Amino acid sequence: MAKKSRNRRGPAPARAGGAGQPAPAAAGPASASTTQLTAPPTAGQAEAYPGQRFGLPEHGSGSVASMPRRVLALFIDWLLSMLIAYWLTRSQFWTIAVFAVEVYVLTATTGFTVGKRLLGITTIRTNGGPVGFRWSLVRTAILLTVVPPLLTDRDLRGLHDRASDTIVVRL
Repeated sequence: MAKKSRNRRGPAPARAGGAGQPAPAAAGPASASTTQLTAPPTAGQAEAYPGQRFGLPEHGSGSVASMPRRVLALFIDWLLSMLIAYWLTRSQFWTIAVFAVEVYVLTATTGFTVGKRLLGITTIRTNGGPVGFRWSLVRTAILLTVVPPLLTDRDLRGLHDRASDTIVVRL
């Protein structure tokens, strides 16, 4: 079993024929790029912050929204849906339906729900365009399953965001 290096400045050069390590591709100028492909990137080479690969800023308007802000917006939307469902039907049984309609329609038309608007975040396509009705339907359906939105990638995009090619950013 190969031993991991504790050197934080970068990995040691790969050795040919080491246990569990790939042999270098070729000697010469290409060997420097081979090290980058087989070793974890060092500071400055990797994406330093969420949303960088989409060309989003690190901080401020247009940056990726933090998870606590997104969860609080979801909580606000859920409470609002409970109030509306109870006001319309005198039962909280319809809360999930009200929530689904609110998230679907508002995300498709404006890019944000009431909770997201109050917290200054919005949903956009990764190319910068609006979400639209088709992708909002995909996003909402997956959001309602609860667990996939919690499985995020390095850009804080849940499975519902990845399936609909969206990202939640700050206003």
